Amino acid sequence: MDNPALGAALNDPLKLLLVYAYEPTIWDDAHYAERHQNFIKESLADLNKGFLKYNTEILCVESEIISFFKNLLQKYDIATVYSTEETGLEITYTRDLNFATFCDTNTITWKEFQNNGVIRGIKNRATWRENWYSYMTAEMARPKLERSNLACIEEIEHLKAHFKCFPTQTDVHQYQIGGIFQAYKWLNSFFEDRIAHYSDYISKPELARTGCSRLSPYFAWGNLSIREVYQRALVLKKNTNFKKQYNAFISRLRWQSHFIQKFEMEHRMEFEAINKGFLNLEQPLNDEFVTRWKAGSTGYPLVDASIRCVVETGYINFRMRSMIVSFLTHHLFQHFTTISAWLARQFLDFEPGIHYGQIQMQSGFTGTNTVRVYNPVKNAHDHDNEAVFIKKYVPELRRLPVHLAIEPWTISEMEETFYGFSYGIDYPERIVDIAETRRIALQKLYGHRKSDLARAEKERILERHTIPRKSKK
Repeated sequence: MDNPALGAALNDPLKLLLVYAYEPTIWDDAHYAERHQNFIKESLADLNKGFLKYNTEILCVESEIISFFKNLLQKYDIATVYSTEETGLEITYTRDLNFATFCDTNTITWKEFQNNGVIRGIKNRATWRENWYSYMTAEMARPKLERSNLACIEEIEHLKAHFKCFPTQTDVHQYQIGGIFQAYKWLNSFFEDRIAHYSDYISKPELARTGCSRLSPYFAWGNLSIREVYQRALVLKKNTNFKKQYNAFISRLRWQSHFIQKFEMEHRMEFEAINKGFLNLEQPLNDEFVTRWKAGSTGYPLVDASIRCVVETGYINFRMRSMIVSFLTHHLFQHFTTISAWLARQFLDFEPGIHYGQIQMQSGFTGTNTVRVYNPVKNAHDHDNEAVFIKKYVPELRRLPVHLAIEPWTISEMEETFYGFSYGIDYPERIVDIAETRRIALQKLYGHRKSDLARAEKERILERHTIPRKSKK
């Protein structure tokens, strides 16, 4: 375990109480779902299982954080609070500001520690890459729990009578399971075997389910640190036949931090285009489009399979995530805020910085990146050419041959009779013609990119969020 905040807290000579607060106002936010709560509960249960041998456990309370500390102050003098910095939504940012004020008012020192190479308060990326590598190669903070100042289980049991606590048991479900044990299980299987297929499978919606690392929820919810995985990957890369795959994976660890850093520096991306030249782009709400997109009923099999898959399992690979956002924002020309919170609820690995950074890119709202209008038909032929993924998640198409499962609108009357399939009834007709919608979307987006404001914003974004060439390795 690599946890600087816990390591520092354990070095404090005062008695230490480990706490997780389930904050109702945070968890009621539209971005969060039961699958996220279950992952947290499983992670807490896993930690507490390991803490038993140290005669301690995490106090799991259901309370707003300030209310919890007000209650705790009636029982203890609190000198210091230790935590890891969170690059979160506006609701968590506001919570942190209020908690900082509370700590100042009550003479409590709040010590926050850097999270995965993301640096708070910087204005540009002039030295970011060097700082990131320095952090990732520094000695890990491995907390030493063999000490006497941890609050014992008897004390914690007494405290529970004064707080509303919540159970960490969960029902059986179809998502990845939270906890350090599971995190290392996925990590070990990836480095020992699955990484061999990483580069070949990463874009394939079905093969990526095992070919990718599947570590993202363990990063998002704090079971693993990027530094821990980075350092292990560097060691293993020295004696492997899969250096290309390791290099590709390691580069994505840095991109993970890059996108979170971007959100840390400009969190209004949660609500609007990062490039202000696109703020006046008209994308009239079409409720039918949004409803059919969420239901996986667009009439484009790979889009529908991807959406149904993430709803059912909490996971789809990066290319499919990009494609479904592109389909909504380009082909349906709906604003990203119509689905951003809903989609966050589906992703088990929801990480605000990555989520909104990617949505901004796929929507074409940066003004710095090439506008990529994904073609779901071409992607199906390229990455699901046997329609395995499509037929798995769109069972209406299973009795059709591959070419018709990918493009059901090409079916003939004779084929409908032969396969017992009625296009438009058994499976919906295409919601739009993507050849036409692609042309319109590109025309509108590139038209806005030419405005003086969009061009000025492009320069601002490049100056603020990109790494100067002289600092690149």
